[in-house]
Amino acid sequence: MRFRSLAAALLAGSMLTGLPALAQTSAPIVTEHALTPLPGFADLAQKVRPAVVTVTTTSRQTAEAQDGPMQGPMNPFQGRGQQHTVHALGSGFIVSADGKIVTNNHVVKDATDIHVTLDDGRELPATVVGTDARTDLAVLQVKSDTALPHLALGNSDAARVGDWVVAIGNPFGLGGTVTAGILSARGRAIGQGPYDDFLQIDAPINRGNSGGPLFAQDGTVIGVNTAIFSPSGGSVGIGFAIPANLVKDVVGQLAANGSVARGWLGVATQAISPAMVTALHLPKADGALVSQVEPNSPAAKAGVEEGDVITAVQSQPVHDPRDLARLVAAVHPGGATALTVHRDGQERTLSAQISALKEADATPAAAAEQRQPLGLALAPAENGAGVVIAAVRPDSPAEEAGLRPGDVLKAVGNHAVTTPQDAANALRNAGKAGGAVALRVLRDGQSAFVALKVG
Repeated sequence: MRFRSLAAALLAGSMLTGLPALAQTSAPIVTEHALTPLPGFADLAQKVRPAVVTVTTTSRQTAEAQDGPMQGPMNPFQGRGQQHTVHALGSGFIVSADGKIVTNNHVVKDATDIHVTLDDGRELPATVVGTDARTDLAVLQVKSDTALPHLALGNSDAARVGDWVVAIGNPFGLGGTVTAGILSARGRAIGQGPYDDFLQIDAPINRGNSGGPLFAQDGTVIGVNTAIFSPSGGSVGIGFAIPANLVKDVVGQLAANGSVARGWLGVATQAISPAMVTALHLPKADGALVSQVEPNSPAAKAGVEEGDVITAVQSQPVHDPRDLARLVAAVHPGGATALTVHRDGQERTLSAQISALKEADATPAAAAEQRQPLGLALAPAENGAGVVIAAVRPDSPAEEAGLRPGDVLKAVGNHAVTTPQDAANALRNAGKAGGAVALRVLRDGQSAFVALKVG
């Protein structure tokens, strides 16, 4: 045998050399006083486990393979392309004595039958109170003759990177399983939606842990385990949980109304690159750059323009488009909201009457992409001397034409442009005719014409 245990190797060495075995040394290597006990989670697990449940669903689905490393910890489907009955297992936890249960939307999506198994072995039928696909949360209801043990949602904002966390759930259908780790990072975006704000953890979670609770050391729930990064399909120590402070708001609305009301501003935005800081004369790469304003939207009525940089909502700072999406979504529809914007080197405040987000309004960025596939973000130039190209999307017609961030657009065809809206209208009109349009561009003090495909 090529490899042996370390203990066997040490014993063989002592026999060959005549040295005393390690166990016969006169003093221990580590003294009793030098030992630092590792944290134990037995008391915490015993206290909270009665409120953690297994969620079993039945549905009719067309099986599809899960590709890529980002995966929710659900069990995979077999038999791609075929309609068949699927039995799936997930996790959840009770949040009220009358039997309300929090889990992931993807655990119960399209389910025709849902059962919940309690920690004491009882199996109860469950109904869906409400779901929210945008945050991947759902609330279920079970009925019991007795009050059920339940958990409190804690303050996820108080959790610090490096804090111990404990996950409990139903990985691979094995039943109540406890794992521990630390909070690895905060504010992770993993491409699940506009409100991504995940806690990253290294406590092992796997398929079947979806919807289960993530605990702080005081026994409060600080997150809902939702997804893993896994090139192999199993835990590699990178898991993601929805923070409890977001869960509180969504679950409260689902329990009360069965749905979630969110504010809608009506803009498509993008992050600010270092090149844009120079092009837009910004003090730093902070805020959300407005690349599209929806017609007749709250933003349009408030006077928001393409090329504006939104830096605050109700005095709360906006560092990137995700901040803007979350802050606007949290505004009660109908309320007047102060927007701080940076335009033409100056800061100004606009008042927007936020409206309710409808399904058709859910992806303004995607809608803008369909209407303006040129790959350009435009901003005002100093003194109205043209329009600055603030960003160029990779693999777009604008990039193919050789346009760069920082270029100044002076004219579209024979039409001189002085504002981003003026340039956008001219490009749309050129697009109706199809083919290509000549742009007059100023770069490094030199004027040139560039042919841009707009058909």
